[in-house]
This record gives sequence, structure tokens and C-alpha cells, in this order.
Amino acid sequence: MYRRLSSILFPIMTVLFIGAAYWGYQEQQEKNAVLIKAENQYQRAFHDLTNHVEQLHQQLGNTLAVNSTSQAFHRKGLVNVWRLTSQAQNEINQLPVSMLPFNEAEDFLSRIANFAYKTSVRDLTKQPLSPDEFKTLKTLYTNSQEISKDLSKMQKDVLNNRLRWMDAEIAAAKNASDPNIIIDGFRSVEKKVSEYPEINWGPSVSSMYQKRTIKMLGGNMVTAEEIKKEAAKFTDVPNADIRVVENAKGTEYASFSATVKEGKDSTLQMDFTEKGGQLLYFLNSRDIGEAKVTFEEAKASADSFLKKHGFKNMKAISYDKYENTGAFTYVGTQNGVLIYPDKLTLKVALDKGQTVGLQANDYVYQHHTRKIPSPTITKGEARKALNPEMKVQTEQMAIIFNDLGKEALCYEYTGNMNGSIYRVYINAETGTEESIEEMSHADSKAASDK
Repeated sequence: MYRRLSSILFPIMTVLFIGAAYWGYQEQQEKNAVLIKAENQYQRAFHDLTNHVEQLHQQLGNTLAVNSTSQAFHRKGLVNVWRLTSQAQNEINQLPVSMLPFNEAEDFLSRIANFAYKTSVRDLTKQPLSPDEFKTLKTLYTNSQEISKDLSKMQKDVLNNRLRWMDAEIAAAKNASDPNIIIDGFRSVEKKVSEYPEINWGPSVSSMYQKRTIKMLGGNMVTAEEIKKEAAKFTDVPNADIRVVENAKGTEYASFSATVKEGKDSTLQMDFTEKGGQLLYFLNSRDIGEAKVTFEEAKASADSFLKKHGFKNMKAISYDKYENTGAFTYVGTQNGVLIYPDKLTLKVALDKGQTVGLQANDYVYQHHTRKIPSPTITKGEARKALNPEMKVQTEQMAIIFNDLGKEALCYEYTGNMNGSIYRVYINAETGTEESIEEMSHADSKAASDK
């Protein structure tokens, strides 16, 4: 009996054992293939990064080497600088830099890219490079040389010592104190960049990195108790349980967060500025059921919410539906002109048509009464800049941020072309196209509703 069972089970167990061993071998092979692929990607990205930073240094030198009146070559050089820094940024994103010390250097390359782009897009024949901009280019030329040398040294060490990025990633994840050529090399570059003197990037670039502080706001400083009253007024819930905490106390980024309990199933969260007590953010975290309300009902809820809470002269410009919620983006209006910097977004629950969210940071920090200039060109002249095939549906005036980060008065046209809906902005002073964006049918419907 035992021999008979053995004769049956032994072959079966042997096959199972061989199968398990083969499966384990296959799993290990696939794992190794994934690791090799990741390692090759890291190596390629780093070598490309080193090469592009070296080319960036050379291109900055070439741009400085030509005559100061060679606007055409300056534009070409700055475009190449922007292209190279953009490529370098893309390669940084392919490295495990989230675990490596490279934030300062990454920010530095970002600023170079924006400086080059914003300088190259303007008309250099009318507004050539200024002495300050030449000075900035010379500083960038010197700094990029230092970074290029450090990366080239790292590249040589990586190749000579056959170093693996996977090992550096593991060491960074463990926060190990043992020496690692890759990590130490990045740390050296990061330290040098952080010690560079302040660079004059110009107002258009500096504004992109300007942090919003209470200094930008009007009004008086408010207390936690005053915020508690504002939260109670906003929710219109008698005897609500409201808790207020101060964020970044004593700094120029100070704000208040309020939490309101509305029964067992609903909690309201709000953020207010400490200066002026303006509402930045609101969220009703209740569960949202199956969508039942129409677009028109959701839009009416959003409009009513804005009116009730003092957001005047707002117009919807876009709509986006996600699962059981709809998001409406509004911009301010002044004398019939759309003010795109004065932007906020409302979230509407589509089960009951209730507005359950607000994001108003842009509106709070950008909203003010503007002195709107008169257009230099006529509507007819502006239309000449449009594609002749575009079938214009609406035409109105709007203020947007242009590529230089400055507000520009434009003619805004929406219309159909090639089966799609577009929104086109023509500068009301120069007649040139400032921006174009494709709209969804929902965006068009939201913008067309009064």
C-alpha cells in the first residue's frame, strides 16, 4: 500500500516542486529585469542631465559673446537656454530626487528656464536686453559652470566605480550616514546653489515665485474669536460646535482654520486669512449620493452661493464633472470686462444640488478695483488676427495674465473650428494673439449661461 501511494505521490510532488522552483526562478528573473530597467533609466537620465547642463553653460556663453545689439541671436540663444533647462528638468524628474538633496538646484534650473522664456518671447527689437539682464546672464554663466563641473565629476566617479543608482536610492530611503558618492555629490551641488547670492531675475520671473503673505492683503488683523463668529455666520447653524486654530502663528503666512460640526454625518472645514478675515477655502465633507440634479440646477446653486456670501459680479467660465460632483470656475467682472486673475472654484454635490466646496485663494489675493485702459485697436482689427475658418460665437473684453506674468487687456473670442470649441485672446493694444485654449461643450455651456 505504502509503495503504491509512493509511486503515485512521488512523481506528483516532484512535478509540483519543479513547478514551484521554475515559478520562483521566473519571478526572480522578472524582478531583476525590472530593477535593471530602472537602473538603466536612472543612469541614462543622469548622463543626459550632465550633458545638457554642460550645453546650457556653453549656450549662455555664446549668448553673451555676441554684440549687445544682436537681438536676433539673443533671442535664439535664450530659446536654446530655455530648451536645455527644460530638458534638464525633465531628466531630474526621472531620477529618485525625492529622496536626494537636490531641491535648491532644481529650483535654480526652473528659474533659469522661466527667465530665458519670458525674456525671449518679448520683442527684443523694441525692448532689448537691459544691463541688469546681461548681468544676470553673466552670473548664470558662472554658476552653471560650477554645477556642470560638479556633475561631470560625479559622472566620472559613477562610471569608474561602477556605482548603482538603486543603491543610492536605498541608502537615501534609509537615511544612512555612510558615505555615498552619488548622494554626497548631490549634497555638494545643493550646498553651492543655496549659497549663491540673490539674483535679479526681473519682476516677471520673481512674481512667479512670490509667496502670498498677509502683507498683500488689506483690512485689520482678526482674532480667533472673530473667526469663530464669521464661521457661525457662514454656516448659519445655531449653536454649532466650532473650533478655531491658528496656523503659522506670528509669521507673515498666518491664517485660521475653523471646523464646524453639523450633526453626525457632516463636518465643515474653512480657512480664513488672519488679515482681513477673508474666506480662502470651504469644504463640506458629507457623503455624496447618486447624481440626480441637472446642470442648470447645479449652476443655480453655485450662483446662489456666491451671491449669499458676498462674491459679487462673478461669471462662470468653465464646468467640470467628476463622479457625483460638479466644479464651476468663476472669474470677476468689472464694467463688463472679465477679470481672469480674480478666479475661484465652487464644488457642487449633484445628489441634492448643494454647494459643498470653495477654493478662493486667487480671488482673495488678486481681487481689487482695476483701472481698465481703453483698447488701442478696434474689434475689427482684432478679428483679423483670428483664423478665418473660426466661426465666432461670442466676443467680449477680458484681462488675463500674459506670458510675462503681467495683466493684459484682450478681446476674447469663442468659436468653432475643426470640430472643436476654442477660446482665443487677442491683445487689445498690439493686436497679437496672447493665448488660445480648447473648451469642452460643458465649459461653453457654463460660460454662455447668464
